Amino acid sequence: MPPIPATPIKLAILDDYQNISLQHFTHLKPTIEITVFNDTLLPFNHPSTPDSTKNALITRLKPYTLIASMRERTPFPEALLTQLPNLKLLLTTGRRNASIDMKAARELGIHVTGTEGVKSKKGPDSTTQHTVALILGLARGLAEGDRVVREGGWQTGLATGLSGKVFATVGLGRLGVAVARIMSLGFGMDVLCWSENLTQERADEQARSAGLPVENEDGEKTFKVVSKEELFTQADVLSVHYVLSDRSRGLIGKQDLGRMKGSALFVNTSRGPIVDDDALFECLKEGGIRGAALDVFEVEPLPGGDRWRTEEFGGRVLLSPHMGYVEEETMAAVSHSFFFYFVVLGLLFLGVGDARRRGADFLVVVYRTG
Repeated sequence: MPPIPATPIKLAILDDYQNISLQHFTHLKPTIEITVFNDTLLPFNHPSTPDSTKNALITRLKPYTLIASMRERTPFPEALLTQLPNLKLLLTTGRRNASIDMKAARELGIHVTGTEGVKSKKGPDSTTQHTVALILGLARGLAEGDRVVREGGWQTGLATGLSGKVFATVGLGRLGVAVARIMSLGFGMDVLCWSENLTQERADEQARSAGLPVENEDGEKTFKVVSKEELFTQADVLSVHYVLSDRSRGLIGKQDLGRMKGSALFVNTSRGPIVDDDALFECLKEGGIRGAALDVFEVEPLPGGDRWRTEEFGGRVLLSPHMGYVEEETMAAVSHSFFFYFVVLGLLFLGVGDARRRGADFLVVVYRTG
């Protein structure tokens, strides 16, 4: 493992689209030389990424000893990590980042550390709020209505009511439960759920944890576990809340989408590759379902000429640039508190050269600045 270079240590902050992080890192100067990148290059490990872009990414990241990454915006597969000989500490927001090859990082002596999420003191978290907003925006035709009014038109379509209909969730973890709870209590929707290993007993536990009865007044389960086939067949609104992994990649395909009602709405705020991108695009283009709201995509950011940007779909598709967790309070807290904390922790843990002394100096700065 290469030694830490003479100061200043080089830190790269990646994928800071809103340019909000630097103000929280300025106290680390001049010991650390900070470079912020506001753009994201195509993923190193994606089949469509040309060699020229891969080489550009290597050239960009090669000088840095510390890299702060934002979620999965820049993946770090083994083929990229092996090209970064100076990298000693890779920071990531969140406790889990499937886009980092942890095995390769360990073998290369690269320490990887993540942050805890920012928990709301009261009420639903950012992603839950965004999911519900997308469902309502799609059902009420808000984006299309805005366009029509601005172009001089008036009432060209009909909204879709949600009350008493079926809300289906693929996945019943923290986010699936949070959204299902709102759709049940707020709109009187019946909740169906499925995941590969979900049992009715576990779904009942999740209902209790959400402060809901296990059964409604008619004796029906509040969170009713059904087969994957029934889930897609019965859904009026289907929302994806599943962790991306090798097993879940392409989990939702053409056959699943083909089972959905023509009046159904499809929402994905989880991860793009969980859904077969070609199958969803064709389903919408052919009018197989009423509409979709997407916050995540197979490649992010979407390339300029991507078909999702150019196809109009008659106003039936609502797109959002992966904003589920991009909330002002969350992003400020991550930048201000967690990045500082883990830079300090990383330097103290590495203990190379005079890093312990420098880390202790940084720790004083952290406590003084909050």
